[in-house]
Amino acid sequence: MRTVARTEEINLGFQIAPMIDVVFVIMLFFVLMAGTMKTEREFRTVLPSWCPEDIGCLDELWIKIYEDGSIALNDEEIASEQETSLTRLTDLLTRIQNDASARRERALVTIEAEEDARYQRIMDVLNSLSKANISDVTFTVGSDE
Repeated sequence: MRTVARTEEINLGFQIAPMIDVVFVIMLFFVLMAGTMKTEREFRTVLPSWCPEDIGCLDELWIKIYEDGSIALNDEEIASEQETSLTRLTDLLTRIQNDASARRERALVTIEAEEDARYQRIMDVLNSLSKANISDVTFTVGSDE
């Protein structure tokens, strides 16, 4: 005679204990990882913006750096390629910044460097702007001519 084993299916229902364990493990992971996260730092940069005419912003200055090293301010040559120190440019920019500050306006400067302009010459212009306390500067490369 053969005996047949009967297997009955037992419905255990929804088990909550394993789910609570999983939630606690995930919560523990996030608590431990929160302590190792790096905080982001904010760079304080001021980007120039469009200024309507009725506000009375100072006109934008254009500094063009040619590939031979000469520099022009609003299409007027301010430094030749032989000048290594840009004292004339620095003095002029300082006067413009002081005038803008007295009128409670901003001096906006755009540097247009030709594609083959030397980087050292661009740094000289940036140093002049820094000495003159002008921080609203944008860059453009080449011209559409």
